[in-house]
Amino acid sequence: MAEFTLPDLGENIEGGDVVNILVSEGESVSADQPLLEIETDKAMVEVPSPSAGTVGKIMVKAGDTVKVGQAILELNDSDGGDSNDSQEAPAEEPAQEEAPAEEEVAEETAQAPAQEASAEEEAPKAEEKPAPRKAAPAPAQRKVAPKSAAGVPAGPATRRLARELGVSLNNIAGSGEGGRVTREDIIAAARSMAPVIERKKAMDTPGEASNDSFGPITRDKMAKIRQTIAKTMVTSKTTIPHVTNFDDADVTDLEAMRQDSKDDFTAQGLKLTTMPFLIKACAMSLRKNPSINASVDMEAGEVIYKQYINIGIAVDTDRGLVVPSLRNADTMSIAEITEEMTTIIENIRSNKFGIEDLRGSTFTISNLGAIGGTYSTPVINPPEVAILLVGRSRMMPIVTKDGNIVPRLMMPLSLSYDHRLVDGGAAARYLNDIKSCLENPGKLLMGL
Repeated sequence: MAEFTLPDLGENIEGGDVVNILVSEGESVSADQPLLEIETDKAMVEVPSPSAGTVGKIMVKAGDTVKVGQAILELNDSDGGDSNDSQEAPAEEPAQEEAPAEEEVAEETAQAPAQEASAEEEAPKAEEKPAPRKAAPAPAQRKVAPKSAAGVPAGPATRRLARELGVSLNNIAGSGEGGRVTREDIIAAARSMAPVIERKKAMDTPGEASNDSFGPITRDKMAKIRQTIAKTMVTSKTTIPHVTNFDDADVTDLEAMRQDSKDDFTAQGLKLTTMPFLIKACAMSLRKNPSINASVDMEAGEVIYKQYINIGIAVDTDRGLVVPSLRNADTMSIAEITEEMTTIIENIRSNKFGIEDLRGSTFTISNLGAIGGTYSTPVINPPEVAILLVGRSRMMPIVTKDGNIVPRLMMPLSLSYDHRLVDGGAAARYLNDIKSCLENPGKLLMGL
């Protein structure tokens, strides 16, 4: 019997929260089989078994916070696993024998008069038959099955979605390769439960049921990533004096260019959205406005001007807001940005990213327009000094210089900046440069 401890999960990661235990005590596991899911500050990872064997005592439970090097469970080697299995085998046989025993009792009840007439001496034996059924561990055996079935093939994001929607993976036949349960399978199962939820008139919320002074509630432990976001936002709002400028960019010509080019991108397996143009516009404009591409070191009394331009892209996921970094965006073409951004977002939403993928941004873009809405006051992601929120573009009547009113597609922009370093004039000039790029898309193609 050997203790298995939480291995090193990456640089500067001291531990995480246990999200799910994927095995049960006494279960045989193979080498590299996932044992449990751990959620760190920004990523959820599956911890694999170092070797084949049998699971002994499990020392943690879902919701526990564990540190690197802390004992998680006991793991026997392969020989120990075989001996354990051989000891458990007889325990399963009575449970299998009890199923026909119940059928025999049902038949016996129906034929009771005939049996009593043929032999009165057998009556005490018939009365004794229910005793072994009550002592048999049939109900307990049924409870073990879902635990061993927790190893059904499904990714961490899919498992989390199932928990949040109250869907049991054990009841789903996966449509993915090798029977793997997919996100679509979970959503379909949740929709089939909708009538039941409506009858209960209860909101679908995670956590344990409870009550407060006014009615029923659920209490759910805050995910590690949400705790990190909360701490970062409190630091940002309490240490950075925020100011937000609002404006609109005329993207009518840009949209026409996008529509003309999207089929060419589709042929390459890429979806061309407005976002690559926006990333390019922000990155090019940062070259002309270095104070926006900087950070403040108050302890040293210094301004740190970054000579590189990395754009953070806020991605809305099931686990919260994740901001991966698109590096050296100012040197990339629209096609290169599109391809790189597609890969980054796919990796984020499928949980295939590391902590380093979320570091090093010098400026962040948050795309509210993908969900809906116009203006907002985004919170700066320190140590950056500015963030741009983009709303949904909409047709508006615009008065031209010659006094005519024409319909134009207008994109709402909200730029929040750190007033310790960035003055209103600098922020306005940066926003004007972004607008100039968006309203004259030829600049984006020529890199001017």
